[in-house]
Amino acid sequence: MRGQEVSVFRISMRGPGDAQGLISLIEGGELVPSNIVAILGKTEGNGGVNDFTREYATWSLSAALAPYLGLTPKDVEERIAFVMSGGTEGVLSPHITVFARRAAIASKTKDKRLCIGMGMTRPFLPEEIGRAAQIEETARAVHAAVEDAEITAKEDVHFVQIKCPLLTQERIEAAYSRGASTVTKGSYASMGYSRAASALGVALALEEIKGPIPDEAIAKDWSLYSSVASASAGIELLRSVVIVFGNSAAASSPYVIGHAVMKDAIDLKAVLEAFASSGIDPLAQSQDPHRTVNVFAKAEASPGGLIRGLRHTMLDDTDISSTRHARAAVGGLIAGVAGSGAVYVSGGAEHQGPPGGGPIAVIVSSD
Repeated sequence: MRGQEVSVFRISMRGPGDAQGLISLIEGGELVPSNIVAILGKTEGNGGVNDFTREYATWSLSAALAPYLGLTPKDVEERIAFVMSGGTEGVLSPHITVFARRAAIASKTKDKRLCIGMGMTRPFLPEEIGRAAQIEETARAVHAAVEDAEITAKEDVHFVQIKCPLLTQERIEAAYSRGASTVTKGSYASMGYSRAASALGVALALEEIKGPIPDEAIAKDWSLYSSVASASAGIELLRSVVIVFGNSAAASSPYVIGHAVMKDAIDLKAVLEAFASSGIDPLAQSQDPHRTVNVFAKAEASPGGLIRGLRHTMLDDTDISSTRHARAAVGGLIAGVAGSGAVYVSGGAEHQGPPGGGPIAVIVSSD
């Protein structure tokens, strides 16, 4: 085993263009820019197709890092995996979580610590998004990321974050001009299909489901899902970026990750189980939140229109997208336990956990 040491920093942001917190860590010597491998962020946009706060935040952070890495901002985007999730409804607070990794001597103890692995798909053609081709290519990238993380047992994978592409009208028209058809002609609908195919790719790679998965099952057969996948679609890329988080004996970082699966948007029991899985007493957490580095979760409005037998109106609201309702509800539930609104809750959980639910992972300091 090669061995790795991971460092994690959660940084509040005053806006999508605020990189001062990141710069302060670098200037203070706490963070080595060349060690940064991924940045996950929550921005205060609407989380939809036209949420440009994601792209703005990515550009701002890339521009801030460029002089420290001796690269152009565009090259920084190629080097570091940026996953910006739009929407900080309710008590959710805009922030980024920076993951740095450096080579280290493999741990000689039996304790498994936080590790991170990176993978990337090839660029997708518009007609491949939301279809079996995206599932299969995503599964390949997940395998590569698991290997990169030096995870030897699938049960040690606790969270797989994917940033995947969506269809714009320009991309849709390009496909039809070549005689090809896309899974949908709607840009917003394509976000769900892309997230769905990405999640099924994770499930296939980790043997949570068996393949091949036909196109007809995507965003339709809700019995198929991953318990660790989190997918976020964006306009700013054509390929998918895959980040695997888990625990490995080869890692010597001072962090541990655990996870659970929420059955619905009010599943407090699963939130408590996720904290307990990472080694935290969930009942004391909100009063003593310093050990929790961050919480990562998926949220969606139950597609059946009911939560535990009671009707909800999230899917019927024409003023506010259901994903925004779901982020606010789940974000409040998690923040109450975490003792902080700076938690990463992403909307749209197609095949990411059971219908209406989603995975929740907690990274804590083991010291």
